[in-house]
Amino acid sequence: MRRVVVTGGSCISSLGFDADSAFDGLKSFKNRVVRMNDWDVYKQMNTRLAAPILEPLPQYPRKKIRGAGRVAVMGLLSADNALEVAGLTGDVALMKSGRMGVAYGSSMGSIDPLLEFFSMLNTYDCSNIKATTYIRSMPQTCAVNISVILGLTGRLVTTNTACTSGSLAIGQAYELIKYGKQDVMIAGGADELSPTESAVFDTLFATSVMNDHPELAPAAYDKNRDGLVIGEGAGCLILEEYEHAKARGAKIYAELIGFGSNTDGEHITQPKKETMQHALELAIEDAGISPDAIGYVNGHGTATHHGDIAESWATYNALKQRAVPLSSLKSYIGHTLGACGGIEAWLAIHMMNRKWFSPNLNLKEVDPECAPLDYITGTGREMDVEYFMSNNFAFGGINTSLIFKRV
Repeated sequence: MRRVVVTGGSCISSLGFDADSAFDGLKSFKNRVVRMNDWDVYKQMNTRLAAPILEPLPQYPRKKIRGAGRVAVMGLLSADNALEVAGLTGDVALMKSGRMGVAYGSSMGSIDPLLEFFSMLNTYDCSNIKATTYIRSMPQTCAVNISVILGLTGRLVTTNTACTSGSLAIGQAYELIKYGKQDVMIAGGADELSPTESAVFDTLFATSVMNDHPELAPAAYDKNRDGLVIGEGAGCLILEEYEHAKARGAKIYAELIGFGSNTDGEHITQPKKETMQHALELAIEDAGISPDAIGYVNGHGTATHHGDIAESWATYNALKQRAVPLSSLKSYIGHTLGACGGIEAWLAIHMMNRKWFSPNLNLKEVDPECAPLDYITGTGREMDVEYFMSNNFAFGGINTSLIFKRV
């Protein structure tokens, strides 16, 4: 089996567009959640909280991105930034070789183009339908735009699996390289902010309604948590076969050594801790290490009642009932849905290399129904960790776990 290493990455979020900006944000111990006053028009929606990207996105030439909505532009930006970090920008020979591909996903495409379809069905007028309407709204819009704009001729994998879109893409890309099908992969996910996404969770009574105190939400694993907050962004990793990276003198940020994924097979929206645990165990088995070797877990941490409980017990039992240190980045940037797997993996790699791990903001009293893990609080924690695990879970009972090793 071939070794797979991380030679680049990116995180586009409300914390900024690069790892240094994000770390400055993490060290501020303040979240990026705000009250969305323009959502007051949605009278039947309870939440008014979100974590939007307030910084303008870089301007690409219109001709280049005419088939890209906001989600695909964020995805392209994440790929461009990651390639720059990896030192692969402009490597046309590699991109045209067929040995470099993209695995990328999102919950769905851009929302605005769907209104163009709706107007046709509602008014029987097709004049709003444009040549790019479907391309901007299609589920595979991020992966396709990245592939076409960069001129990639290798594998294309699109993982439109909601909250595991990014992590599943990274896992699928890892396996393509591990088993010799590709040498380099751009892997990650993105999602843009829309009130419709908050409404999905609001109808399930799963959103926070701390509308007058956005600084207090979300509060993952806390006894008094009241639900999630939707964010937006994009994140990806550049995965590369070890010898390929070594031959070109690339900087290696981490090695990806384990991936596990499965499905609950029972309920679309209610998590099942037993199958979640098995996904984590599959990753540990794939990594070929002892559960005791895991020094930190980057948790999914949605701050939903059932989600936090199921996840914490799955983690506790998979790691042989050990109080492993754990924190969730969603307490800073909200739930970025399809982007969270890429953003969280890249920032956790930096935490491992910088030997400092961010706390769970707003965690005051751990829910006694959650497993007795070592939930990081306060000003974070300095730790020397060789292996960490990053976990994500999604609607449909889709479970993922990634294990990284410090190089």
